[in-house]
Amino acid sequence: MITTIMLDKVWLLPAIMVASFALILFFGKRTPGKGHAIGIAAVGICFALSLVTAGEWVTRDTSPNEVAALTDVNPACSAAVAEVDGAQGTAAGSGDGAGEQALAPAGEVAAPLAPASEAGEAEGFTRPVVNCVTWFQSGDTTVTVGTQVDGLVVMMLVVVTLISLLVYIFSTEYVAGDRRYTHYFAFLSLFTASMLFFVMSQSTIQMIVGWELVGMCSFALIGHWWEEQPNSDAALKAFLTNRVGDIGLLVGVTVLFWVSGKTFSIMDINIAANDGSISKTALTVASLALLAAVMSKSGQFILHTWLPDAMAGPTPVSALIHAATMVVAGIYMVARLYPVFFEGLSIAGGSFNMLALVGSVTAVLGALLGFVQKDIKKVLAYSTISQLGFMVAALGVGAWTAAMFHLFTHAFFKASLFLGAGSLSHACHHSFDMVDDMGGLRKVMPKTFWTFVISAASLAGIFPLAGFWSKDEILAGTGGMNAGVGSYYFVLVALLIGAFCTAGYMTRAVWYAFFGDYRGHGQPHESGARITVPLFVLAGLAVVAGFVNLPEKFFVELPSWLSLRFERAVEPVGAYFPGPANGFTHAAFNPLLAGISLIVALVSAALVWSFYTGKLTVLEGLASRNKLARVGKTILVNKYYLDWLYTDVIVGFVKGPLARAAYWANQKVLDRTVDGVGAGATKVGEFVYARIDQGVVDGAVRGAGMAASGTGAGLSKMQSGKVQQYGVLLFAGTAILTGIFVAVLTA
Repeated sequence: MITTIMLDKVWLLPAIMVASFALILFFGKRTPGKGHAIGIAAVGICFALSLVTAGEWVTRDTSPNEVAALTDVNPACSAAVAEVDGAQGTAAGSGDGAGEQALAPAGEVAAPLAPASEAGEAEGFTRPVVNCVTWFQSGDTTVTVGTQVDGLVVMMLVVVTLISLLVYIFSTEYVAGDRRYTHYFAFLSLFTASMLFFVMSQSTIQMIVGWELVGMCSFALIGHWWEEQPNSDAALKAFLTNRVGDIGLLVGVTVLFWVSGKTFSIMDINIAANDGSISKTALTVASLALLAAVMSKSGQFILHTWLPDAMAGPTPVSALIHAATMVVAGIYMVARLYPVFFEGLSIAGGSFNMLALVGSVTAVLGALLGFVQKDIKKVLAYSTISQLGFMVAALGVGAWTAAMFHLFTHAFFKASLFLGAGSLSHACHHSFDMVDDMGGLRKVMPKTFWTFVISAASLAGIFPLAGFWSKDEILAGTGGMNAGVGSYYFVLVALLIGAFCTAGYMTRAVWYAFFGDYRGHGQPHESGARITVPLFVLAGLAVVAGFVNLPEKFFVELPSWLSLRFERAVEPVGAYFPGPANGFTHAAFNPLLAGISLIVALVSAALVWSFYTGKLTVLEGLASRNKLARVGKTILVNKYYLDWLYTDVIVGFVKGPLARAAYWANQKVLDRTVDGVGAGATKVGEFVYARIDQGVVDGAVRGAGMAASGTGAGLSKMQSGKVQQYGVLLFAGTAILTGIFVAVLTA
């Protein structure tokens, strides 16, 4: 019998990592290893549970008929599902579907999220498992917290936990003896927990919380060695740059809330975007606002400048950020809310949109910057920026599966490269300067050398490594040389240029680090097992990970159990994801395009290798001989002057002319106004005191007192003590009163 235990209980994964964070933080320093054992055990358990979750999902995927009734969307989590369930309940009264409802777990329904034409997931796709609880209710708006699990989430769970586990193991040697060793592992645990919480979010509110938690953890870890000013500056730069993009996230989520029927449910938002319930204008506004968030979080041009500076943190943190957490969050958000972007940007049948443009430009400009870096980690940082551009461009052209497949393969070879750079630094007295402090290291560090070269070749897209398959699928998805969702020729050209540059700058990095003469100090040595074992695992995955999504026809027809496994297991299907009715299709494998991309990479690598080995002398001194080349190099060295623009122009304007203008306004306008009001109030007070208080109020009081005293003095004379006088006064008073009484009666 097929179970869904972990599919229903995936919340255990972030809960375990949060518990790890708390235990390490409060008790880690009391443990023999200072806390890392708690973190490794926790993330190891989470990795095992993620594999169980993946097994349950794949089993559902490959056995749709047996599990058709075990789905899986709690109607409390989705208004759209609740409506469908109500309709099914009516039909069930006449006997239709009664058996299916009877098999559904308590509190869950078998809601037909897939089109009826799919006949109960007959093609092997299964619906997501969604569970939630009510967080709070305001009027007719209910905010829920829960989990949404489908193939995309399962893939991310495996990637995040596996990369985290290897990074934790690597860190035990890399940061051994660090002054904040315990706090380092505590925040690694919270980092992993935050990303797990983010990817399984059932609502956009949860997504925002996870998004911000990931940013907070990256801030803490980038600034781990905060005593050094560049490190704290880098952390602050990452934090502030991402706050700029967060404005777009808040705007986008708010727009989607109002236009989708006041709901934060990701499933309901996607269904509404997919079926045309939301206007094109609203979707466009929301998608462009969310794109701003992607540009900051995932390092897209022009908000990418924080990412290279983030290399100030420990190298294992860089590996985790670039492979499985921080920068991947933006890509995942687009993939999760893909109907919003697909419809809002009119991706189907198009040839241009902002998502494709941003990704294409970033892929090229990021790759070019990799050629002028001396720091090997910054080479890899700009490589990440470029590869994220590939993913964004793929999503922009409708190649959803290709983008997620590249995210999957990229996680392994990029983590391997970063940890390889850490191994090199560990051997070279903690220097990352590959130009001045490395060279010839292949002889003394063969394990690091081979894992680094394999991963670099995978990144460059060399056949048959993992990067070749995912990169080729993106290129095919542009529709430039075969049928795709649209005809994005400019994206195809840009990504081919990016692929050319990728092979070139990675060849340059390999040559500087491992070939030539050693240019550093001391005697380098191979790293220990806790560093090299994770490298072997990741390099192995950089070789084989691409085989999970082989094309249906690779010169020969491949069996179904071997081809497109990733696509079938990971790509969503149904009303909450674009389908053929929306113009969503899959581009077929193109042998010619694959050959062109491979040749482009090999030619680039050969040219760069020939240049550094002295065989290509025509390029030597080109920047000094050619004005155009000199200008180009200057622009690259200065990183397109974006740091100058942000720091000297924008921040300088805020701190300079704008600050001086604000100070002048404060001193000359506000202060004078306040002083004038104060002086006027003082004069008014003096007038009120002298004229009104002293002259009128006090005069009236004194006058009343004097009148009372005078009256009293006059009346006191009547009290003489003579009885005769009292009798006269009594008689006179009686006579007066009698006269008045008679006058009144006769009137």
